[in-house]
Amino acid sequence: MAYFDLDPLLEKMLDAAPGLSDLNLSVGRPPQVEVDGKLITVDYAGIERLLPYHTELIAMRLLRGKRDLADKLIRSGSVDLSYSLARRTRFRVNVFSQRGSYSIVLRVIPASVPTIEQLGLPPQLNDIANERNGIVLLTGPTGSGKSTTLAAVIDKINREQAVHIITIEDPIEYLHAHRVATINQREVGSDTQTFALALRAALRQAPKVILVGEMRDVETISIALEASETGHLVLSTLHTIDAAKTIDRIVGVFPKSEERQVRTRFSQAFKWVVSQRLIPKATGGRVAVCEILRSTSRTKEYVQEGEREGKSLTDAMADGVLEGMQTFDHELERLIVDGTVDREVGLSYATNRTNLLLRLETQGGSVADTPTIGFKDGKPAPPRRVSGAHPAAAPATPKPASDFDDLIER
Repeated sequence: MAYFDLDPLLEKMLDAAPGLSDLNLSVGRPPQVEVDGKLITVDYAGIERLLPYHTELIAMRLLRGKRDLADKLIRSGSVDLSYSLARRTRFRVNVFSQRGSYSIVLRVIPASVPTIEQLGLPPQLNDIANERNGIVLLTGPTGSGKSTTLAAVIDKINREQAVHIITIEDPIEYLHAHRVATINQREVGSDTQTFALALRAALRQAPKVILVGEMRDVETISIALEASETGHLVLSTLHTIDAAKTIDRIVGVFPKSEERQVRTRFSQAFKWVVSQRLIPKATGGRVAVCEILRSTSRTKEYVQEGEREGKSLTDAMADGVLEGMQTFDHELERLIVDGTVDREVGLSYATNRTNLLLRLETQGGSVADTPTIGFKDGKPAPPRRVSGAHPAAAPATPKPASDFDDLIER
């Protein structure tokens, strides 16, 4: 068989379950889709389980007419690309070799860009669109929703500001039409060779906003810092789990002799560091939990001088509620108390399990004495106090799952 009719298989997989995030094609297994972090088998006529020649033909179909990407797959063992299913959806695709055969994972990309509100994210993240310069980082593990959150921010800028936006992605995920802003999207591999080359060129293309899909190396990070220092707003992602680890990663890619200089530059350049995790909900589905670090005189000092006894970024975020900051563990505590997340599940995702468990036990599983700050239009509202709950009390009825719960994981 020299040709594989891929689209009917993808259609069948997309129809397998609502809210799926990924399609998985691995040798020795039937076609599978991922829903809420779990793989589900899809029955497809003629394929009880995928054989090496199946996945090779699928890879050839995806790479048809893309000789450069096919060469890269042979040289490096993996390649990223995008694929469109006519009148249905787009995918971010990774083809990789394993044990002498190919496997393929396709991430589903919705046709429309969701808003921050639709994603259920903290409303203060809308304020990112109002920044005029500096660096904004979205961090988290693979599949935690970084690209979708950045797409929501870019879409807000696109709808509200008459500026030039350039995105550099590998591959292009969400497609943005020109609205109030003018937006150009470049794909690594087809429009440019590397992130660093495209970012360097972007400095001569008069953008006000630059989105870099991922800051992978010291050259890209260095140029991003330079761009933010020369009046551009730079948005990007990193695979780090929290704000403190993000600072360590940025500093750690540079030589030790440059640490002091890099800390000083980054402390002045960063505006937001937002770390995301997707946590399973008690009623099914997942909820996005964010840790938010913002640039203030205190956080700038801690980034520049480094964390030390009594001066940690976690403490600064815990004390910075009025500035829109929050920590993972405080958000987990709130979700556990209101019944959105099971206690043990929430504790397993905590940054400091011991401290979170102690707070839950000493407060009777409530956050009654913790003022919570609401945000309206990105501005802090007066503090309110959350009603307490004794451990024996029945948990509050969880909110029904949103139609957009499945979007955030992308």
